[in-house]
Amino acid sequence: MRAFFTILALTALSMSAAFAADAKAGQAAYDKSCKSCHGADGTANAGVAKMMKVEMKDLKSPAVQSLSAADIKKVIAEGKGKMKPIASVTGADADNVAAYVKSLK
Repeated sequence: MRAFFTILALTALSMSAAFAADAKAGQAAYDKSCKSCHGADGTANAGVAKMMKVEMKDLKSPAVQSLSAADIKKVIAEGKGKMKPIASVTGADADNVAAYVKSLK
């Protein structure tokens, strides 16, 4: 019985590693769909922020970095404040973009 649970746990771990988000792929999706507003390095585009009359958080800030990947994916999928949902970033791309944002620390 113990061997069964050990095998089950190892299988689950290997599967999660196979489906792990890819920050490098996330950067490509970010560059295509997010960079124009959030900047190449996660620093908000001041011109866009002024035009939209919003204060955009630096994606490297503790406030953003304290969010979970799931929270970041939710913002991508549902939008937040004046930010609209990003329809071009879904599925694995959303996981990858969240991983890329977390890598900006």
